[in-house]
Amino acid sequence: MWGLLLAVTAFAPSVGLSLGAPSASVLGLTPGSTLAPHSSLTQASTKANETSEQHVRLRVIKKKKIIVKKRKKLRQPGSSVTARPLGTTSPAKTRILPEKQEPGCPPLGLESLRVSDSQLEASSSQSFGLGPHRGRLNIQSGLEDGDLYDGAWCAEQQDTEPWLQVDAKNPVRFSGIITQGRNSVWRYDWVTSYKVQFSNDSQTWWNSRNHSSGMDMVFPANSDSETPVLNLLPEPQVARFIRLLPQTWFQEGASCLRAEILACPVSDPNDLFPEAHTLGSSDSLDFQHHNYKAMRKLMKQVHEQCPNITRIYSIGKSYQGLKLYVMEMSDQPGEHELGEPEVRYVAGMHGNEALGRELLLLLMQFLCHEFLRGNPRVTRLLTETRIHLLPSMNPDGYEIAYRKGSELVGWAEGRWTYQGIDLNHNFADLNTPLWYAEDDGLVPHTVPNHHLPLPTYYTLPNATVAPETWAVIKWMKRIPFVLSANLHGGELVVSYPFDMTRTPWAARELTPTPDDAVFRWLSTVYAGTNRVMQDTDRRPCHSEDFSLHGNIINGADWHTVPGSMNDFSYLHTNCFEVTVELSCDKFPHEKELPQEWENNKDALLTYLEQVRMGIAGVVRDKDTELGIADAVIAVEGINHDVTTAWGGDYWRLLTPGDYVVTASAEGYHPVKKHCRVTFEEGPVPCNFLLTKTPKQRLRELLAAGAKVPPDLRRKLEQLRGQK
Repeated sequence: MWGLLLAVTAFAPSVGLSLGAPSASVLGLTPGSTLAPHSSLTQASTKANETSEQHVRLRVIKKKKIIVKKRKKLRQPGSSVTARPLGTTSPAKTRILPEKQEPGCPPLGLESLRVSDSQLEASSSQSFGLGPHRGRLNIQSGLEDGDLYDGAWCAEQQDTEPWLQVDAKNPVRFSGIITQGRNSVWRYDWVTSYKVQFSNDSQTWWNSRNHSSGMDMVFPANSDSETPVLNLLPEPQVARFIRLLPQTWFQEGASCLRAEILACPVSDPNDLFPEAHTLGSSDSLDFQHHNYKAMRKLMKQVHEQCPNITRIYSIGKSYQGLKLYVMEMSDQPGEHELGEPEVRYVAGMHGNEALGRELLLLLMQFLCHEFLRGNPRVTRLLTETRIHLLPSMNPDGYEIAYRKGSELVGWAEGRWTYQGIDLNHNFADLNTPLWYAEDDGLVPHTVPNHHLPLPTYYTLPNATVAPETWAVIKWMKRIPFVLSANLHGGELVVSYPFDMTRTPWAARELTPTPDDAVFRWLSTVYAGTNRVMQDTDRRPCHSEDFSLHGNIINGADWHTVPGSMNDFSYLHTNCFEVTVELSCDKFPHEKELPQEWENNKDALLTYLEQVRMGIAGVVRDKDTELGIADAVIAVEGINHDVTTAWGGDYWRLLTPGDYVVTASAEGYHPVKKHCRVTFEEGPVPCNFLLTKTPKQRLRELLAAGAKVPPDLRRKLEQLRGQK
């Protein structure tokens, strides 16, 4: 997601200074852990802080000499209220210890928005845009600070005892906290240490304490704005409310943080609280995150369960040699059936956007199971369509993100390939040469408006083109795809081409394609059947409220993306492709996968069915009745053509209406037809029979060594006489 990443570091190299947060040794604290998901939630990561003073070390770099000086103290607010926990003592006033922590407590849902804005409170806020509702892990700010969508919760400067509070609504077993600093292009703000309090009524609080010293725990926090830092509680606490109380923060900044809370549900035998919403699905599928090895195993299992409708193939390898596996699903896997459209889903272009990968693995399981059950919708889909599912376009990046874990991967780690290439900017820019040709009046008579060739620079040996990109380009050329969706994460919106602005250097600008009506239709179909996008009560993920526009947007009007796969697919092939931003959380916890599947299941199926909209047919030779490959299908009033596949079949996506369609091919007379697209399901048949031109017939006869027929000879003489 997002061509522009708002990456913030804790250094200021332009002035020759390294302004870091206090080191762990200076604070007397153990640095926060950033462990992998399988170990991060089962190991304690903090020790007590028993020092009363902390200092900042300022490293002044002058040529080769490093000077270390002690600077003024960090602000250390006074201690906060401490109280015994309600409901955790026996009649004899002895403390009842909570049950032992269950490993892997899931996130409470600040990042995924399961925790609503009303559940977040704070002691103070610098502005509405820095209010407690913005204190969510990985939330992104707008380009301008000080607006309604800033990148963290920030307490007022004069607030000496700041706190951020989360109401879980029900008692839960709190087990850990993950924090980040403020996301901002212009400022450096992060908390370097904090305390934690708990309450059952938001009035009486008790602190997390150190086992050995009995003193309040002071947890080490962040040393930069973006890296998530995990702290596990020394002893999990059962409570309804949790407070984070910043103790120290980056000396040049403010008390600002983004957070996620780890918490396990607890039983409520007395039914004192309303039943919490459970995340689940009625489908019996494998709801977990799959690394490369597990993904291969799962795909193999699906194939073995449904061998007659599946085929696994590889389209190439990543830079590190991991294969880009595709699951093909059709009643005749392995072959293109005449008249049957080809559709694809691509996920994992950005390795850290993991939800799309899991949704495609769930989709292939679902299609297999439902086909075996005789589900009529799925049966029709697989008998009338050839579906290709690529769950991981960037497997190298995903493995990096997977090792970090769903809550600790941050906003960008694993996004790029192992070579550091953003695949969504790595396809050839065909927009620019097309628009130059249009400005010169060369389209479509001199320069075609479709199937633009690769630029010469793009094919040079030293061109920076990832092997993953080349693999997908060759895949596009090999199969006559009609429809596609590119699954991303980090937002809730469907974007459609063009992704690149027509005005050079414009950051955003409405730049529609000639098929804008079709793309808006396709985008609306997915957004309109996605449960979360249709939730009128949901809040925006980050800094833009896409619900105001039906949860769809022209890609270039959001942010310009030169070299996107969507634009390339439209201009280099017949395939219409949109980008689906599936969730605010790029890498949801596996506990949230069942709900995410339910949010997207119907949308994934309904979008595939849109390949039936418009017209379809076969262009044949009138004499031989053989299909004509590469015939051009032009629709009057739409400056973008498509071509026929090798068997002469074609599919032209169109919204309902009356169209004048022309089929033409080299060596044939063009034929024009009127075709009406209705709201009825299924493509409207629009077949063509083309007649060879006399010149083409002559070429074929001469090539075969035959004599020219008398009638054809007379026509040729007449033509010469006219000249």
